[in-house]
Order: sequence, then C-alpha cells, then structure tokens
Amino acid sequence: MRRNGTHGLRLFSIFNTAASSPISAPALAAAIAIGAMSAPQTVFAAPPALFKKPAAAPAASNPPAETGPPAGAPIVEPPRVVATVNREEIQREELGKECLRHYGNEVLDTLINRSLIIEHCRAQNITVSPKDIQDEIDRLAKKFQLPTDQYLKLLEKERGVKPKQYASDVVWPTLALRRLAAAQLKVTKAELDQAYESQFGPAVKVRLIVLTDQKEAREVHALATAKPEEFGALARKRSKDANSASANGMIPPIRRFLGEPQLEDAAFKLRETEISPIVQVGGQFVILKCEGRLKAVVVDRAQVDPMLEDALKERKLRTTGTDLFKKLHQSAAIENCLNDPALGQQRPGVAAVVNQRVIGMKELTDECIERHGADVLDGTINRHLIEQTLRKNKVDVAQKDIDAEIARAAIAMGKTKKNGEADVQAWLDFITKQQGVTADLYIRDSVWPSVALKKIVGDKIVITEDDLKKGFEANFGERVRCRAIVLASLRKAQEVWDKARLNPSVDNFGKLAEEYSVEANSRALRGEVPPIQRFGGQPQLEKEAFDLEPGEISGIVQTGATFVILFCEGRTKPTKVEFKEVRNDIYTDLREKKLRIAMARKFEEMKELAEIDNFLAGTVHSPKQAGRTAFEDPSVRPASAQGKNGRTMGTGRSPDMSVDELIRDSPTP
Repeated sequence: MRRNGTHGLRLFSIFNTAASSPISAPALAAAIAIGAMSAPQTVFAAPPALFKKPAAAPAASNPPAETGPPAGAPIVEPPRVVATVNREEIQREELGKECLRHYGNEVLDTLINRSLIIEHCRAQNITVSPKDIQDEIDRLAKKFQLPTDQYLKLLEKERGVKPKQYASDVVWPTLALRRLAAAQLKVTKAELDQAYESQFGPAVKVRLIVLTDQKEAREVHALATAKPEEFGALARKRSKDANSASANGMIPPIRRFLGEPQLEDAAFKLRETEISPIVQVGGQFVILKCEGRLKAVVVDRAQVDPMLEDALKERKLRTTGTDLFKKLHQSAAIENCLNDPALGQQRPGVAAVVNQRVIGMKELTDECIERHGADVLDGTINRHLIEQTLRKNKVDVAQKDIDAEIARAAIAMGKTKKNGEADVQAWLDFITKQQGVTADLYIRDSVWPSVALKKIVGDKIVITEDDLKKGFEANFGERVRCRAIVLASLRKAQEVWDKARLNPSVDNFGKLAEEYSVEANSRALRGEVPPIQRFGGQPQLEKEAFDLEPGEISGIVQTGATFVILFCEGRTKPTKVEFKEVRNDIYTDLREKKLRIAMARKFEEMKELAEIDNFLAGTVHSPKQAGRTAFEDPSVRPASAQGKNGRTMGTGRSPDMSVDELIRDSPTP
C-alpha cells in the first residue's frame, strides 16, 4: 500500500524553471507558440518602462537601457514596505531576495537572451516598431475572433501573462526572429500539400502496445492476434508506454506526415479489427490494432491554405530561431555572475555581463519583482503568518523535524533502502526533478510549512474503527466494472438514456459514449472508466453502481453539474488480504490525511484572525470576527484570501472533507 507522500502545503507556487539552459528548443517554441494560446514560458525579459499603456511597445532595436523614462524625468523609487502582517513589515528587499531565490536564474536567462537578440537585430539593421507589435497582437486576436482588449484579458486570466509581458516576451521576439530568419521561412507547395493532408486527410483510429524487448514483442503479438478483442486489456497490462496503457492502448487517430512514417504506413494498411505486424521504431517495438477509420474532410483550400502556411512558418521559426540562438550564445561573451560565486565576488552588484553590457543585480531584482512579485509576496506573507504563530505558541521547527518529515515522505512514496529505511537522497532527487526546483527550495517551500503547521495543530487526530473498516473496503473490497456516459444537461441525458435502454449492449453503450459523452477520457475509451469502489466520495453514484447487475443500465445520476449513465459489466474480486495485515498502513494513511485537513483548517483560521495589508496588490483585509485576533491585538484586520491561481498555502482540499472523501484519496491495492 503506497500512501500519499506529498506535503500538501507550500508557501510558493513552484514552476519548472530553465535555469540550467539559457535557450532551449522547447522554451523558444513555447514562447513563439503562445500566440496560438499555448501555455506561456518566459524566454525574453521586458525592458524597464516598456509600456505607457498596454497597447504600446518599444522598438526592438533599442536595448533595455534605452527604453527608460525621458532624460530629466524624476526617478520614482518603489515603496520600501510591500506588506504588513499583523503590523510586522515585509520590506521590498526581503521580497526581492525571495523572488531571486525562486526566479532569479529564469529571469536572468530572459535578460541575457533579449540582450543578444537586440544586438543581432541592430547589427542586421532590423527594427520592430510599436505599431508592428500592436498589429501582430490585433492579428492574433482576430484569429481567435476576439476584440484585442478581450484577447489580452483572456491571456492574463487564463495564462497569467500581462499585456506588457506578452508584447515584450512573446510578440516582440517572434516578430524579430521572423525578420532575422525570413529567408528560411518560405513554404513550398509540397509542404503545403502535406500539411493539408495531415490536417484534413483520412485518419486511422488505433490502439497500440509499445515494448522494448523484441522477444517479448513476439510473445505479445501472438497473444494479440489470437484474441484481438482483448487487445485493450493486453495493452493495459504489457505496454511500456504508460500514457496509452492507462487508456487501454487508445491513442489519437494516426494521420499522414505527422509522426514516424513506418508507423503511419502500418496503420493505413490495416482493416478494422486487424492487428499489425511488429513495427520497430528506434529501440521500441510497436503493435497496432485498427479500431476504425475517419474519412477525409473536404474544405476550400483557398480558405485553409493561408492558415496552414502560417502554421508551417511558425514551425520553421521554432527550429530556425533555436539554431540562431545557439549561434548567438556560442559567439557571445557571457559572464553569469549570479551562478558563479567567484565571479560574483569579483563583480559585486552584477548579475551578468553580455558582450560588455552589464546586467546589474538591481535590474534583475526589479525585473523579478515586476514579473513574479505578487505571487511570491503571497508566499512570503504566509511564511510570516506561520512564523508569528510559532512564536506565539512558543514552538520551533528544528532540523530533526525537517529530516523526519522528509524521511516520512520518502517511505510513503516507496523510496526506501533494502533494510526498509527511508532513502532520503533518492526521494530528494525524484521530487526536485519532478517539481523542477532545488532541494533547498523544496525544503523551504514544502517541507518547512508542513512541519510548522503540524506542530501548531498538535496531535489531536482521531481515527475510529469505522474509518479503518471503510478504508479497508475502499482499498481491498470488490468494485463494480462499469462504462459511463457523462452528459452536460438532463435533457440530453434523458435522450441518450432512452437510446441505451433500447439496445442494452456493451457495443451500443460504447458507441453512445463515444458520440455523446462530454468527458474526454470516457469518450475516447468508449465509456470505459476505472472500477467504482465503495466510500469513494460519491455515495449516490456508488449506490447506483452496486445496485446494478451485469448488463443493466442505471438511471440518470446527477453528480455536481453533470449527469451520468452507467452500464454494469460485472464486479472485481476483493483482494485477498486480512484486515489485520494492513490495518496499520490504513491507519497511517488516514491519519496523515486527517492531519492535513486539520492543518488547512488551522491555517484558514490564522488568516481569518490576522491583519494583512498587501501594498503591492493594494488590498487590506480585516478579521472576520471583530475584536479577535490570533495575536491578541484588538486593532488588527483580516488575512488576505488565498493568492491568485491557488499559489499560496493550501492543501487543495475542502476543510469540511468527509471521511469518505479521505478514503477516496487512499491508495488502491
């Protein structure tokens, strides 16, 4: 039984940073592709005073140092204090250090990259004017059939990219690179025809099994050809590709000119239900099963060719742009003082030198605060709040407490040595790679707050015998194997339910799920969902499932804003294990989860009873209960609400989570 090893509480939102690589193909591709609403990744830094208003931007040929306020304009220093927590000040200097700790390397990379491209544009006599940038933003907004202001608001709301950052980090470099690489971006007719075929041509729906050993591939291929109807189950058990295996081998339809030619050729030769020969792709061995075909879509080439040409140019731009940056980095003289302690001592106050252009620590700090200050300040406020509560309760967090929490997480997630002890280094290697952070940041932002709140909450968690029995039943009891159709409205659910009732077969129900289900995974898998357990947090759905006999269709079950129809395929057998053998594991798991809920409740209480003035966000909050504070100060006002996008302390669980919901999150056997 493997328990949840995450700490559940973090001071900051940790993002994968590209600290180790100044320019990479994925990062550059993401920066260019954000114009198509992909997730943003910062590649270029915004120069100071880039915008006077959201729709403006500087000429690309001007370096950041030349885009500041006009000569003679008064220099306005930012406020020294950025927030107060129960009248305890958080100064800008502290916020700057936190921002550098979390984002310094990432933002410095963007400043270096921007400096390089500005120099190269100047050398090639290439400029990008504010009007060019605005025209490109307008074009992209029109592409999504949105007014420009709504498009920018949508980017900020959904992607966290402000108009200023979008113009300087995405649109400006894209336009600059287009002009620098114009000769390499021409699209041939053959390329356009292939793009049309891959987008609108026929496709093959397939399942696949991926293996890494040729002998095993032959064995699995024999099993698949003997029983093609069990290909999905075979993929789930034997395929080495976890993503497709979890979906019973189902992958998106295969189209021409998008992937490995030998796989595409094999897929297009198959008839429905036919199994392919073993296809070797690199060091892997792939087996396909055809599930059907999608016909070509006939569209007007005059309408779609311009869009296809744009997409091809953007694809070429990613490759060409990455090659260009590699050359610029190879030919540039770059000293990264931030990551080199010796250089840092030789050049105090300097973050980097790029071809003799100095990027100062103040410039870097200000840029970090401009980009990430709001989110980092949320975490800093939370840390102050916890530290104050520790002092009030006369409790401290010692290194041995930190070490014990890391060891607990390691054991919970199966990172152990042969003797059963925690393999702390293996756990730290795994979690830091997964989160894209250093071990110091992981300990500071995840481990420390968890340990601190556990100490504040104390040992008051009660696990009843009934809780343990429910946990045992949820993990080791029988489950109902079902298919499910998820609908968005009762009216549509009634229509689909009637169609299912008229032909209550697995095949018909699967076709209905594929056609009508609004839930992507169940639709792709023809309604297949994981077996339904007892005490999983949805009692009405569970009761309906456990009341069904094989071949029966349920009534319509409302779950939140959706409506579900189930088709019962049978039951799983209970796991053969004695309650007493796993009682301690269940107890430990439930106790940890209940403890996290108590921690979340306590933290919310601390925020409710605290005074927090966030000058950066311009927010002031007062305690919910007048006259009461967590720090015996009758004049205090309220803690701020949780930070934007959930980037402050929190477990992600409701404080009122039931035992059933706890058990639902318990590990499965």
